[in-house]
Amino acid sequence: MSKTFMWNEKCERMSRSELENLQLGRLKTLIESLYKKVPFYKERMDKAGVSASSLKTLADLKFFPFTKKTDLRENYPFGLFSEPLSNVTRLHASSGTKGKPTVVGYTKNDIDMWSEVCARSLCAAGARPGDILHNSYGYGLFTGGMGMHYGAEKFGATVVPASGGRTQQQILLLQDFGARILCSTPSYALNIAYTMEELGIKRDTIKLERGIFGAEPWTEELRSQIEDKLKIEALDIYGLSEIVGPGVSMECAEGRNGLHIWEDHFLPEIIDPVTGDVLPIGEEGELVFTTLTKEAIPVLRYRTGDISRLSLETCACGRTTARMQRVRARLDDMLIIRGVNVYPSEIEKVLLALEELSPHYQLVIDRRKALDVLSVQVEVTDELTKQWGHFDNDCVEFSNLSTHIQTLLKDNLGITADVQLMKPKAVPRSEGKAVRVVDKRKEDKSQAESAAVKTPVSKH
Repeated sequence: MSKTFMWNEKCERMSRSELENLQLGRLKTLIESLYKKVPFYKERMDKAGVSASSLKTLADLKFFPFTKKTDLRENYPFGLFSEPLSNVTRLHASSGTKGKPTVVGYTKNDIDMWSEVCARSLCAAGARPGDILHNSYGYGLFTGGMGMHYGAEKFGATVVPASGGRTQQQILLLQDFGARILCSTPSYALNIAYTMEELGIKRDTIKLERGIFGAEPWTEELRSQIEDKLKIEALDIYGLSEIVGPGVSMECAEGRNGLHIWEDHFLPEIIDPVTGDVLPIGEEGELVFTTLTKEAIPVLRYRTGDISRLSLETCACGRTTARMQRVRARLDDMLIIRGVNVYPSEIEKVLLALEELSPHYQLVIDRRKALDVLSVQVEVTDELTKQWGHFDNDCVEFSNLSTHIQTLLKDNLGITADVQLMKPKAVPRSEGKAVRVVDKRKEDKSQAESAAVKTPVSKH
């Protein structure tokens, strides 16, 4: 059996004791720095009665306060920065769709570290120096495109900075440039596959072999769809802007069983999302990260809102770092429908198990007579439409399929939902992150609040 090629074997194959000693030293340095440089953390640590001297072992981290996304928003734009802007070489920010954007910054050393972990990730996915990498992650304020771009250049690959959109042109570039690696969201990879089908472009006109997909939760069922349509090996990458961007962890081609966390830079924990208690290795809970080497805006015990679990079991690839299970869901994405908690990824799993349905769907939530109503809008496949020779929601075949899906959702997830079967191409396609949930309750509330502001209060 050939030896696994690793980008940084010394760091990727460290013994657990050596790694933990490194983490503890870096953690103490981080906490000392945050206490001196960031008033927010000084206040929080003083209130909790902890300091760098409180750290005797890594387990003592549980006594330190958490950082949340709201903390970044409330300290907008630079209140959590540990370095002056004169030392910051780049700024990124979220879209700010839920309020003020979250701003993150990078020193030159941060960019080097980010490139390093992305290079490791590419290597773990089976990329090799000299490969052509087609990068369909968005460039700009979103961190996805830039992170993979610099990682690929450091790794020695040739980068095609395609970004998102203009799918037909991207397919042309895939044909003409011969990229072996595709980086994108999983939903956009499917968009490429279906566009090729619609245009009658044969799969053997492109040379893709592997895909590195992230930036949105996706299921094993969706992985199977991508691999079937594009005839590639689809692998999961994880990251978030508040920690660094893509490259926090990566699924390896040999194991395909959890994502290797680059623990010399990112210290993981799993906590109970309700109590905040640290959970034992192997138990599912909310993923928490502490940045060990980031300079511009390091974060202490950042609550990601992602549901996962950790494993220290030996991996087939030989890497010794902890692995995180593929993110099952996001706490922010949880839907509460008439008292039942459900995640979109759980609904996706039910839908994609049916061969009559395509992987294109949206969940529309509305309120009728003070009750929440969930509508599952999902496309049927082209094959099914051709087989039945028509598309009519009132016909017996469609009615039976809708009822079957409703029953599966009720039996498996305990939710009652309207099921609307859609024609192929009826659900909007994504050129970045897929819009899986449309919550009309929030839209109605926003419109009502806007109207209230505009309507003057009568003085009579």
